[in-house]
Amino acid sequence: MLEVLQYQFMQNALIAGLLASVACGVIGSYVVVKRMVFIAGGISHASFGGIGLGYLLGMDPIIGALAFTVLSALGMGAVHLRTRQSEDTLIGAMWAIGMAAGLVFIALSPGYAPDLMSYLFGNILTVSRQSILLVLALDALVVAAVALFYKGFFALTFDEEYAKVSGIKTTPLYLLLLTLIAITAVVLIKVVGIIMVIALMTLPAAIARKFTYRLSSMMALATALGAVFVVSGIALSYVADLPTGATIVLVGGVAYVVSFLAGNGMKKARKKRIVKREC
Repeated sequence: MLEVLQYQFMQNALIAGLLASVACGVIGSYVVVKRMVFIAGGISHASFGGIGLGYLLGMDPIIGALAFTVLSALGMGAVHLRTRQSEDTLIGAMWAIGMAAGLVFIALSPGYAPDLMSYLFGNILTVSRQSILLVLALDALVVAAVALFYKGFFALTFDEEYAKVSGIKTTPLYLLLLTLIAITAVVLIKVVGIIMVIALMTLPAAIARKFTYRLSSMMALATALGAVFVVSGIALSYVADLPTGATIVLVGGVAYVVSFLAGNGMKKARKKRIVKREC
């Protein structure tokens, strides 16, 4: 297995996956605790509109996706805060409009129509050194932002109403968090694809939450779990000749199911012990 690491593309895939685990582990912890998984999925899929717009305007589609997705996330957040419209409705609308707009923009683009499915599933084995540097810059941005606004994000995530009463300006923090989710999703889309971005944002953090109630510990554990899923998925895909991105997601999915069943089993055993003591 180790001999495969002599290949540059495998080295790049491993490095990119490990770096992606950092951003997803940190941001994903907020996403899971504040129950923003659907929002993260909606923001990620809305990026299709920006990708299509980038092709239509003849620019780098990722640049188009970044601008479109950040504006969409901020617009969704602003509408939700002002009108208190249900987030589910806004996310569903943004999701559908973004996907549809992307397809229309691609259809209007002159010349060869690119395959948008590559952005949906990605291909971590084709990651370039330039993309690795981009993910490294993303990690630096995410870690710096969280370190700077940690207390505010903590209050916003666990008890938004109390944060407001305490004088914390929750609106800019909420919009900043949406922006970080959007940037993370867009930067990682080309590297690993939308499906894997959502998986790395949610599965490791959801498992980590079962073992710790401290946010900082949850971020560290989610990052470590994401790294384990990436390494295990790459190794398994190489041995079994399977699609790498899909294998990484399935490894994470199996781990989540196991942790869920184990957690339920522990709860039932604890209840039985309590009942026996009471009787």
